Amino acid sequence: MNSPPLQGRGRGWGVSANAIARLQGFASDMRRNPTEPERRLWTHLARSQLGGFKFRRQAAIACYIVDFLCPSARLIVEIDGHTHDDIEADAHRDGALLALGYRTIRFTNEDVMRNIEGVLTRLLAELQSSPLRRTPHPNPSPEGEGLER
Repeated sequence: MNSPPLQGRGRGWGVSANAIARLQGFASDMRRNPTEPERRLWTHLARSQLGGFKFRRQAAIACYIVDFLCPSARLIVEIDGHTHDDIEADAHRDGALLALGYRTIRFTNEDVMRNIEGVLTRLLAELQSSPLRRTPHPNPSPEGEGLER
């Protein structure tokens, strides 16, 4: 943690290293205690099961914690419960994350609990149509190239 105060150990975003550490702690707590809809969706996203896309749970981006993040598609998936009805705050948050290059897709708890196949179908379509989707380099370097002999 010997980085300049606004570097965040390479994570940047203009957030202090202490704030990032605190946010990571909150995210870790949230990973240990997921809601039932989050747990149910994670069973389908873990281990790159959905179209080979890798996801992270409760990832910290800038000063936000997002429910699920697909880094390669720069897509955030939020699961919103009945207490999550502040549309203006969500729009502000989504706009701030969009400015950082992340798109957000939202589903309700009820969608996940009653129509998981529909959620997965829509999510896979979003992932496959992502303009930011990264693919592997067509000519990877041979293993060991550049190592000292």
